[in-house]
Amino acid sequence: MRDAFLPELPGLMIEDQVRAALIEDLGRAGDITTNATIGPDRQAEAAMNSREAGIIAGLPLAAAAFRLIDPAIRFEALVDDGARVEPGARIARISGPARGLLSAERVALNYLMHLSGIATHTARFADAIAHTKARVTCTRKTIPGLRSVEKYAVRCGGGSSHRYGLDDAILIKDNHIAVAGGIAEALRAAKAFAGHLVKIEIEVDTLAQFAEVLDEGADACLLDNMGPDMLSEAVAMNNSRHGGRITLEASGNVSLDTIRSIAESGVDFISTSKITMAAPTLDIGLDIAIA
Repeated sequence: MRDAFLPELPGLMIEDQVRAALIEDLGRAGDITTNATIGPDRQAEAAMNSREAGIIAGLPLAAAAFRLIDPAIRFEALVDDGARVEPGARIARISGPARGLLSAERVALNYLMHLSGIATHTARFADAIAHTKARVTCTRKTIPGLRSVEKYAVRCGGGSSHRYGLDDAILIKDNHIAVAGGIAEALRAAKAFAGHLVKIEIEVDTLAQFAEVLDEGADACLLDNMGPDMLSEAVAMNNSRHGGRITLEASGNVSLDTIRSIAESGVDFISTSKITMAAPTLDIGLDIAIA
């Protein structure tokens, strides 16, 4: 497992989400193909196998898909979420009533392939900066309705989670600054509004703006679209003025080609939407054998 403190997905949240996906797939009349061709007493065994190397994420959702369709189906995970697998690796065994097994197959695989793809893509970024203190983090750029599980997949791949939504941290962006009247005005208003447990981060794209943040103080600063040299200078400014107390997050122009040099500047976090929005799926199949 990539993260020793990987959180568990709450069971109720999983069931609600998976149930909605199954309803979407089953539609008004259920799985008419399976019901037309497979007898109600037919039993089956199957295995989920990875077709390529990657990192697994989403097993609890896959298990829930089978369980919600038919509690008599037995789902046995053979690896943990966060595990690295090679092509041909067996991920899980499934056995039980064939109708339910076939009807749940696609929803289970969709979750597993999508989330394992995010975990695998995240790991590529995390591995590239493992020699630094920086951590790659996801953003709010997620598929609507899937944020909680996509952020979980990022953790499976060795990344960290940014704020979950608009309600758990203050992140003052350029448009907020423009409307508020400036960096100082925005920060002062945020401090007056926030409770003592709510952190405040502000976005800047020049060193002059960052100097204003250092004057006013903030919990974190998002350094947007700065090159490695400018980021290094911001790190030095933070260390000399505040002893490095402001958490520095780099964002913008982050790719597998650039993340190493960004991390080596000394920033604490590197945020990118690519680990959630540009991750390819991991090829996982379900191979069935009649019992």
